[in-house]
Amino acid sequence: MTVTLIVLDSVGVGALPDARDFGDEGAHTLDHTLGAAPTPLPNFARLGLGNIAGVRALDGVPRPQASFGRLAERSLGKDTTTGHWEFMGIVLDRPFRTFEHFPDTVMNAFDAATGRGHLGNRRASGTVILDELGARHLETGEPIVYTSADSVFQIAAHVDVVPLETLYAWCEAARAILTGDHAVARVIARPFEGVPGAFRRLGEARHDYSLEPSARTVLDALVAQGHEVVGIGKIPDIYGHRGFTAEVRSRSNLDGVERTLAAMRERPDGLVFTNLVEFDSLYGHRRDPQGYAAALRDVDARLPGLLAATGPGDALLFVSDHGNDPTWHGTDHTREHGLLLAYAPGRPGNDLGTRASFTDVGATVADLLSVPWDGHGTSFAATLRGGARG
Repeated sequence: MTVTLIVLDSVGVGALPDARDFGDEGAHTLDHTLGAAPTPLPNFARLGLGNIAGVRALDGVPRPQASFGRLAERSLGKDTTTGHWEFMGIVLDRPFRTFEHFPDTVMNAFDAATGRGHLGNRRASGTVILDELGARHLETGEPIVYTSADSVFQIAAHVDVVPLETLYAWCEAARAILTGDHAVARVIARPFEGVPGAFRRLGEARHDYSLEPSARTVLDALVAQGHEVVGIGKIPDIYGHRGFTAEVRSRSNLDGVERTLAAMRERPDGLVFTNLVEFDSLYGHRRDPQGYAAALRDVDARLPGLLAATGPGDALLFVSDHGNDPTWHGTDHTREHGLLLAYAPGRPGNDLGTRASFTDVGATVADLLSVPWDGHGTSFAATLRGGARG
């Protein structure tokens, strides 16, 4: 059996009850995106996206092809690592540490590791800080260091000044430095190219260096039972490359879809786990609802192929890890419910309601693959079992 799990990164479906604590009361990535840039999503609608509680930008359908619901996040955070770890069974009782800027002890150690100084060291938008400091970086060769409301240490460098291999080595050095009281969830390599006024971040060459998961995950359980786990896009990075039998890089959302289809056609006995990051990285953080809506439309157009590649007895799940409302203030993630669509050929769509935790996703994956899991989460696998292609 093949279970395919696709994360539509940041496609939140409405504020969580505690969103006020995060400054996000009223955020709704999907509705506000489609309100600002009306875009038909006929294939997602047929799956049941408009049937999810709180979604108003799409009409519900009488007989959705997939079961549908939304996910409440138990962990205290709204970042990539927190959401993804919770999918696979880890509930964090405290958020990852964030910084306005990194202390001298960290930066002195980082400078010693690179043999250079640094620029920045503050919270900033990635595109804005390149505009501000990119020319200076070209002159000095000093890396640009910045962070955000997420628990991240980001290192930007121009590929003509700092070779990719050197940038990646600097990130590995930073990962080793940022432990203990200074631990952040991710160190991120942010290579870019171009000239002042026209810099372009090279998303396909981005690498994330995450903390290793703090507890056993469903991925670990699957591999221990001999199942294949194929991570596509930045998925393996998020889990510290633990719990995978194969890793596949992707260059874009649509490249990620194509690589997912290729993996599904190999019929692995286990999990194909994909992240489509451009909703978040290119459009949410840049507050571009038109681009966000166009990206949704492009993935919607590929859904028939994904459904056709889901064989009898298989399952195809779509989820999201947080929100990033492109109409919201600031440039950070928003604290929202994750969407949930679960398709099994020949099975009618049912209302899965509001799930108490993202961990229900991992519990369901384990249940579908008959892997014992006694960690967090309540499986909804019974909804997806049985039936032939219909």
